[in-house]
Parts: sequence; structure tokens; C-alpha cells
Amino acid sequence: MMEQKKSVDGVVLVDKKAGITSHDVVETFRRRAKIKKVGHTGTLDPLATGLLVLCVGKATRLQAYLMGMEKTYEGTIQFGWATDSYDSTGTPAGEAVETDVTHVDFAPLVDRFRGEIEQMPPAFSAKKIDGVRAYELARKGEEVKLQPKRVTIYDFELLRVDGSRLDFRVRSSAGTYMRSLAHDLGQAAGIPAHLSALRRTAIGNFRVDDALPYDRAAESNLDVLLAKPHFQSLAEIDLPLEKLRIDWPQQARLMQGQPVIMVPRVPVRKGDLLALGNPHDQLVAIAEVVNVLREGGPVEVRPKVVLAG
Repeated sequence: MMEQKKSVDGVVLVDKKAGITSHDVVETFRRRAKIKKVGHTGTLDPLATGLLVLCVGKATRLQAYLMGMEKTYEGTIQFGWATDSYDSTGTPAGEAVETDVTHVDFAPLVDRFRGEIEQMPPAFSAKKIDGVRAYELARKGEEVKLQPKRVTIYDFELLRVDGSRLDFRVRSSAGTYMRSLAHDLGQAAGIPAHLSALRRTAIGNFRVDDALPYDRAAESNLDVLLAKPHFQSLAEIDLPLEKLRIDWPQQARLMQGQPVIMVPRVPVRKGDLLALGNPHDQLVAIAEVVNVLREGGPVEVRPKVVLAG
């Protein structure tokens, strides 16, 4: 009997170390696993450590949906001087001051940043301006004109204040810059500040405690890279979408790009996205509701991403 080939389609949780880029992690995994189709669901700056979710094989088709998951971070803000990049890798900017923030009442200041806020991305960011990365313009000393974006801070917890440093934990929407948060909190306190350390501990329901340390990943073979708990197959990925089961004829239609009619367990609206699984609990497709045939009744869905086959 032939040995069944191990499926490589899924996500791998890696604990990134400081000093390397997120792309370095992807390239290391590609080299060790000998797999080309690898991406990730959200960049970590070289300064930062913590959770990177790598999408492997067919799971790369899910990147756009996983990127939107909320993120949780723990970090340290250094008060006393600001930098042009808003973190400790940048050049000091403005006047430095000797400070002890132990007695600063941060509670009302932190309250300003909870909920939906407008945040200005750092000039040294990957945001594009007329097709050019903002950090490329900033490195040349050119003016960087970015627009503020709306983000949501669900939780902002002060963990410890010691001398000129503040440790925090934040749970936020995707696309929130912790560097900007550190800089802006300093502005609110009237004291220059920058982000000196950052660790991502969660993305949605993915936890860094389950992740494979980068140094171990860099010397592992495919069997280790695709082992539990850091590997999750397509069927195990907890997408931030309503999940519905379909039958085999419906799967066949979806695989041909055709719409199907189904009855959701919860009310849905036109434009909503659904994660569809077959009777074997295998994720088959991400589909969009294109027509609500009857309120609270059947709907027509059309596949946007097909994973089966």
C-alpha cells in the first residue's frame, strides 16, 4: 500500500525573534520545507518578536481573510526622547528630556485611545504614496504625506510603570500601529516617547504559546514544521466568518464556480461572507451571499475562494 502524502495545506505559527524581517521568516520556511506557496497574515517590524501566522499551500488563498483578524501585543514605551521611526531603531528626533513617569496619571490619557480612533501611520511605514513606500521617501529625507486611518483599540492595559518606561498590553484591530500609539501617548502626556520593545501574543484565536520558535524552525524538516500544535490544517483554521456545512452536490457546483442555494443558521445579509465545509468538515470555499431569497430563509451564495480540488 502506498503511503498517503502528508497535506501541507494549512497555517504554521512561528514565534519570530528580533532583528529579522517577516519576509526572512517566510523565506526560511520556504527553504526548510521546500514549499514555494508560503505567505503571512501581517507584518512584524524587525524590532518586534512574537506571532507570525504563515499560510502554506492552499491556505495562501485565505490570507486576505486572516489579515483582518484582531491582534494582541505587549510592549514597552520609553519616555524621554522621540525618534523619526517612532521606535528604538530610528534616529532621535526633537529635544530629549530626563524624566520619571512613575507619578504620571496615565489612566485618563489611555482612555483617549480606547475605542475607535484616528491614527496617523509613521512616516517610516510600508504605506504607499503614489506607488512608493513611505519609508523609501522618508529615508531620502523627502516629505511624507500620509492620511490618518480609523482603527479600533479594544483593550489598552497598563502593566507596569518603572522610571521612564511603561509596559502595556493592547488588543486592537488589524492595521493598528503600536509605534504610533507609543508616540501619540507621549504627545498626550507632553513627554517625547517611542516604542522600545514589542511582542505580538495573539492574532484572533491563534496564540504565540502554540508557535514554533524561529531558531527551531530554521533547522527543522517538514515533519517538524507541520507538527502540532503550531500547524493547523485547512479544516482546523478558525476563520472569522460564519461557518456552514454543504453537501457533496453543492461542493461540486462550487468547485465549478457556480452559485448554490442554502439556508444559513443565523440571519445574513447580501454581501456577507461564509466559510463552507463539506460533510467531512473540510473547508471547501469562502462564498459571498449574492441574494437573500427570503428573510430568515434560503440565500444564494457564490464562491469567492475555492479550496477543494
